[in-house]
Amino acid sequence: MAKAMKVSKVPLIVDTDTAGDDTVALLFALKSPMIDLKAVTICAGNIGFDQEVENALYTVEVAGRSGEIPVYPGCRSPLLRSWKTVGHIHGEDGMGNSHFPKAKQRPEPQHAVQAIVNLANRYAGQLVIAGIAPLTNLAVACQLDPDLPKKVKQVYLMAGANQGLGNVTPAAEFNVWVDPDAAKIVFEAGFNLTMVGWEICVRHSVLDDAAWDEIARWETDLSEFFLRVNRVAHQFSKREQRLAGGTHPDALTIAGIIEPSVFTSVKDRYLTVENRSELTRGMTVVDELGVLHREANTHVVYEADGAKFKALLYELLQERW
Repeated sequence: MAKAMKVSKVPLIVDTDTAGDDTVALLFALKSPMIDLKAVTICAGNIGFDQEVENALYTVEVAGRSGEIPVYPGCRSPLLRSWKTVGHIHGEDGMGNSHFPKAKQRPEPQHAVQAIVNLANRYAGQLVIAGIAPLTNLAVACQLDPDLPKKVKQVYLMAGANQGLGNVTPAAEFNVWVDPDAAKIVFEAGFNLTMVGWEICVRHSVLDDAAWDEIARWETDLSEFFLRVNRVAHQFSKREQRLAGGTHPDALTIAGIIEPSVFTSVKDRYLTVENRSELTRGMTVVDELGVLHREANTHVVYEADGAKFKALLYELLQERW
């Protein structure tokens, strides 16, 4: 009898500003048999920094991995800019106003930036990083170790937009807007980089009320957690963004690491970040026609398979893994 082929797990860091959808992305990374999650690193972004750390620790516990996955606090503010948190979108605690108790596991004393550099050296040529937060930690890691882009196998970013659809300003997606200076460093550093933009997430990661009701019927621990942490954002997306339901951009990004066929159209483009103009602060400028005559530096996702993403999410929340 032929032996079953052993599948190599992806050694992964998730860099997050942990709010509702970030927790779903973390659950993908924590539960998938395809992922070997090495660390969770925390960056300033969605809500108060210390609450982001607590949310990550609590999500690790919900996944049944307490004490197994280190959580490293990182940069508590952007490199140069002031920014605004978005508790009105995710709830003041970032978790749908659930106000969960503190997890048993505590954060690591080491700074996230040093942890990223150390893991990149330990798993040189293998490590994958998922950036689902502002890019401050990654930018500082590049400054600490200029050879970092050569050591990391691939970086996936939930960041920006390639068609000018912003969600915090008309031109900019939140993660890039918070720290455009860091984003510019990361996009131009030489990483093997894939960008999942906001407009892709709007088209392919929205869960409408019918999907919400379906998830509610399962009554698993993870489905109930999902509903609690995303309930405020679900209503915000319908009310303020005129969408059919909540968006799940971070979860879509991790789903594409687990199952690459989730990303159905990816094109190589040169991309940079506007960090000087206040009107277009944080805009990701994609050279679609090659008019700048610069070598492509980003694999830009142009289309995704929303049905496949939803199927993976349903498997996760029904606890089939």
